[in-house]
Amino acid sequence: MLNVSKPETDTLAMRRPLEGRTAIVTGSTSGIGLGIARALAQNGAAVMLNGFGDPVEIETRRATLAEENDVDVAYDNADMSNRDAIHMMVERAVARFGQIDIVINNAGIQHVAPVSEFPVAKWDSILAINLSSAFHLIQATFEPMKGRGYGRIINIASAHGLIASPFKSAYVAAKHGMVGLTKVVALEGAEYGVTSNAICPGYVWTPLVEKQIEDQAKSHNIARDAVIRDIFLKNQPTRRFATVEEMGALAVFLCSDCAASITGTALPIDGGWTAH
Repeated sequence: MLNVSKPETDTLAMRRPLEGRTAIVTGSTSGIGLGIARALAQNGAAVMLNGFGDPVEIETRRATLAEENDVDVAYDNADMSNRDAIHMMVERAVARFGQIDIVINNAGIQHVAPVSEFPVAKWDSILAINLSSAFHLIQATFEPMKGRGYGRIINIASAHGLIASPFKSAYVAAKHGMVGLTKVVALEGAEYGVTSNAICPGYVWTPLVEKQIEDQAKSHNIARDAVIRDIFLKNQPTRRFATVEEMGALAVFLCSDCAASITGTALPIDGGWTAH
């Protein structure tokens, strides 16, 4: 009988699609950023985490990601409102990983107030962290990506990068700016194998959203389910939160070779919110 050996399981078709790639994910110590960082690591990428929080918890998450996925995972506490700190983070990431292939601009903050009462300091902080930080990180990594003929830039915008809501002037302005920046970078990188796309989430189930639900229920003295239905998911036709796993899955696809022709887009994951 002819002895036909089974093919090796670690074939090109079966290997992790981001094996050997390296990534910086800002705002990735929790929530959407952590979900994306986890998805990249699961698919073979080395990852530089960034963000704030309890140092012990951050180290636990970093070590767990590295051990579970057999990839190098680092952490940098760079202040995303500071250009010099961002450039130094890139230098440290390059020193550790050799190069940066993937940039995920996720860091962001929020403040809600009418335009006439919006604190100027809050406006400046939101624009610095939600928009300018993305520009600085892209600027620090773009030319090397072009030189190597591969790069993936993903900006986590928002449904508010496509539409507006009252009392969120700085956030909406920053997220609209993020979508515009995405398109410009896509055009400049198009001939060099560097893609640039924006993911535009609606409400995503995260620990921060969970806390906001509880706070709203207490402050308005209404049931938790009513807060979810009538406040958070009022504009999402699916009536369900998106998940960080969905964010991660889309990010992985956009970073893969299969997405080489997808660039300059703003992709909603908003349960149909922006279809209204």
